Amino acid sequence: MLVGIMGGTFDPIHTGHLIAAERARVEGGLDEVWLMPANVPPHKPNAPKGTSQQRWEMVCLAAEGNPFFRPIDIEINKGGVSYSIDTIELLKSQYPDIAFTYIIGADMVQYLPQWHRIDDIVRHIHFIGLARPGYELDLKQLPEHIRNRVKLVPMPLVEISSTAIRALRLKRDPVRYLVPDKVGQFMEVNGLYET
Repeated sequence: MLVGIMGGTFDPIHTGHLIAAERARVEGGLDEVWLMPANVPPHKPNAPKGTSQQRWEMVCLAAEGNPFFRPIDIEINKGGVSYSIDTIELLKSQYPDIAFTYIIGADMVQYLPQWHRIDDIVRHIHFIGLARPGYELDLKQLPEHIRNRVKLVPMPLVEISSTAIRALRLKRDPVRYLVPDKVGQFMEVNGLYET
């Protein structure tokens, strides 16, 4: 079984995340995509606005109705900063018969050499890089042992961001169609991102 891991702050999860997950699943030949909210992402200077529990619940709501999407709370349950290598080692120990690949944006592919313990990471998993129209990425710039573990797949240009959604919520503007309906309802009921 081949599983794609799509990690992120998901503050909130939005339609762009789901489109990316589906394109990675189809183009990467994945059996499933596991949506994994980070507890504390190491590369983001500001703490998430939503609590880990709120972000987890939104991911669960967003995955409903797609049999190929599975929310996984391994990083939230672990607590602390979410480093990929720690998560991978945990996943490999809990699911030894599953082959994992990380789904990341093409813009992140170029930073793979700077990832914490990247040499250990590429011994365990592959990467799917989502290549958006107009974004040029030369895999030859990567060291060979990393480059050989990356597959680029085409991704439609979707200009939706969690930051923009939070800004709209702050102004009390509607976010319908930017997030799944149930996620939008959850934000409304809980007053998320209104202050």
